[in-house]
Formats: sequence, C-alpha cells, structure tokens
Amino acid sequence: MGLYSKYLLPKIVHLTCRQRPVMRQRQKVVPLASGRVLEVGFGSGLNLPYYDPARVTGLWGLEPAPEMTQMARETARSVDFEVEVIHQPAEEIPLAAGTVDSIVITYTLCTIPDPAAAISEMRRVLKSSGKLIFCEHGAAPDEQVRRWQDRVDPIWKRLAGGCHLNRRIPQIIEQDGFRIETLETIYLPGWRPASFNYWGSAAPV
Repeated sequence: MGLYSKYLLPKIVHLTCRQRPVMRQRQKVVPLASGRVLEVGFGSGLNLPYYDPARVTGLWGLEPAPEMTQMARETARSVDFEVEVIHQPAEEIPLAAGTVDSIVITYTLCTIPDPAAAISEMRRVLKSSGKLIFCEHGAAPDEQVRRWQDRVDPIWKRLAGGCHLNRRIPQIIEQDGFRIETLETIYLPGWRPASFNYWGSAAPV
C-alpha cells in the first residue's frame, strides 16, 4: 500500500474529484467564501478557479498529504490572491483562534480520521461572524443504498485513502459548535453508494 498511496492514489483522487458533476458541485459553494479563507482538505487545489478574487483577500489551504500539496502549489500560481499551502492535518490547524472569515470543505469530512476533532478546530479558528461552507458526500437517505454503503465501506476506505461512504455529514458538522443554516442534497450521476451529496453553510454557535 506504500507505493500505491504515494504514487498512484493521489492521481486517482485528483482525477475522480475533477469529474464534471463534482466540479459543478464545487462551483455552487466555493464562490460564497469571502475574506480570509481556510480551505480544509485542499487536495490538488481543484477549488481555486471558483473563488471570487473580488471577495477573497487570502487563502490558507490545509492538506496533510505531501503528494497533494505539491500539486496544489503549482495550481496556486494561477490565481490573483495570496495562497499559503499548509501541510498539516485538520485535527491540528496551525492558526490562531478567531482569525478566519470563511472555511470551505469539499469532499473532505469523508477522509479525516477524527472528524469531531477537526470540526472543533474549525470552530476554534473561525470568527464568531464567520461561515462554514461545505459540500460533501455521505450516508444516503435510502435504506437499501445505506446497506450497500455499510457493506462496502471497510474495503472502500482502504482503496480510497481513508474515504468513508457512510458518514452522516449534518450530524458531524453540528456536533461541536456549528448550526447548519442551509442544506441541500442530491444524488449525483454514478454509483449511488458514493454519490449522495450534501451542501450548504453553517454558522458558529
């Protein structure tokens, strides 16, 4: 798994996460960010084209995988605002409390080993007037699909870099200091156990 994780998996993740339906989802939420932005799970920088440079004064891109941060730094050269790529996990955000105006997470909570700790850290660094903007895949509302998610998840997460199919995204977001203000859901085209999407925004409480 070492060679697979180092050389092949980053390319698979990059290609999977840039499929057209997924990119359309990114386009719905990323332009909502403003001010000093923290993107948690920066990956290869696929969200960068969708930020509004008139609204964003700077961006911290948090990403634990060194193979992905290398790709992200190359992508960051193409935007008109300051981008600092930080090689650090979401459970340990190296920013002071209350310094972030907007947090963006897209297809991130599925892979974080300790999502509760990550949400707590996001709440710590976000200003009281800030917003958490999210787009994630997770547990489907249909019982038959959920059963497949639960069956496949142990194998899926080994092959997909720790990605879980069946995490309950709203509950994760609201478990430690956030209140969801807007929430929409949809099945994207494709394999249903991996295609149920949640997106919206949450405010600190």
